[in-house]
Amino acid sequence: MSAMTKKMNEDVLSFSRRHFMGRMTTGFTGVALAQLLGRELQAAASASSGWVPGAPQFRPKAKQVLQIFCPGAASHVDLWDYKPELFKRSGEAMPGPAEVSFQGKNGPLMRPPWDFVASGKSGKMISSLLPHMARHVDDMAFVHSMTSRTNTHGPGCVFMNSCFTREGFPSAGSWMSYALGSLNDNLPTFVSVQDVRGEPPNGKANWSNGFLPAQHQAVAMAAQQPLRNLARPGSVSEAEERATRGFLGRMNERHAEMHPGESELRARMSTYELAARMQMAAPEVSDLSREPAHVRKLYGVDDGNALKAAYAKNCLLSRRLLEKGVRYVSLYCSSRASGVDGLLNWDAHRTLKADYERHCPIFDEPTAALLTDLKQRGMLEDVLVIWNTEFGRMPTKQANTDGRDHNPDAFTAWMMGAGVKGGVSYGSTDEFGRKSVVDVATPYDFYATVMHLLGLDHEKVTFYNNGAERRLTDVHGHVIGQVIGG
Repeated sequence: MSAMTKKMNEDVLSFSRRHFMGRMTTGFTGVALAQLLGRELQAAASASSGWVPGAPQFRPKAKQVLQIFCPGAASHVDLWDYKPELFKRSGEAMPGPAEVSFQGKNGPLMRPPWDFVASGKSGKMISSLLPHMARHVDDMAFVHSMTSRTNTHGPGCVFMNSCFTREGFPSAGSWMSYALGSLNDNLPTFVSVQDVRGEPPNGKANWSNGFLPAQHQAVAMAAQQPLRNLARPGSVSEAEERATRGFLGRMNERHAEMHPGESELRARMSTYELAARMQMAAPEVSDLSREPAHVRKLYGVDDGNALKAAYAKNCLLSRRLLEKGVRYVSLYCSSRASGVDGLLNWDAHRTLKADYERHCPIFDEPTAALLTDLKQRGMLEDVLVIWNTEFGRMPTKQANTDGRDHNPDAFTAWMMGAGVKGGVSYGSTDEFGRKSVVDVATPYDFYATVMHLLGLDHEKVTFYNNGAERRLTDVHGHVIGQVIGG
């Protein structure tokens, strides 16, 4: 036995319970110190940037955000990005070497199954599948040169919502909740409105608070799924409930004073307090029967297509949430992929024409009605509307199918409303829509622009986590000034 081995054995044998407890205490002290230093560093970072969480850094053009998200990679070349060469050369091989994308080989170029129509005073070319949305093009700013870092739906959705392909990072809505706070005391700051068909790919990661305090996670709700557990039991009187809440409030405050570093506890307390206030506010805001008949007709909430009617109700619910002061509303149109491509979302690998002739009528009229309603009520002076999908689709036919494969190198996003210059297009793809080539943009740039419109510098809104000053746009991003109005 070597001298070193002998010495190690002696150390192990001499390591008593007293030594163990002493060292464990020292370790816990280090953990507590790290927690305290983290808060100090966070406070110092906020002070050095001249920004305090809960307030904009400069005069904002927008106060609220409505995000409309179409999971499944809605095809830019079939909806928003008109490519005359794709029509002319449909059936030909795409120039260059044969490409292999997400599901395999690609066939020849394939034109959209529908024509594009010049719309609005700007003459913007939009798919004839979207006649109602086409009426709003003069208010929209299109970003036609978007790119993603992944060609897989789950990471793609999370990347478009959080600027990270991995789960565990805060979503954009959570960052806005943290950065700006609430506009009302009785409803959540951030609400995710779920499609009747289900959650998007990677589910709740799309509206997660990540490492931000837990109160910044979205509350999920929908017209078809009212918030649960809000009603007071019949056996409990209103006076009893009020007295109980008061007692619990005093107990919670005392406990919080004794444990100032437990943000999760604070978040849970504030969530329960919010739930108590929501007992009155949430049923009222979700009661669509309060809307007059002409508004219900505008949205199509009684349409014979059950999926369209359900989405229309969610559109109307979204307007009511914004009207009541919810800061950030994410509205989903379709859900995660199913066993049959394109059935539940925009993932049209095999039967593009049939899939989009099913999805577009669901999306088109209710979404356009929501935009019309916001505009008529003057709400677009404060509400920024953004439309997203996780990536685009190939201009070619997927081999041996009548659909398109995934394309992370080119897709379209758009925004309209508060602070946006309407009737403009930023960036462009190549002649077929295969790759973004002019003013190439990323989700980092897109959200840097969103934050700028909300009065926030995306480089200065940070949160100290795990040894780093984190931000929504990571270490990237620039404001797309060309889409911002005067």
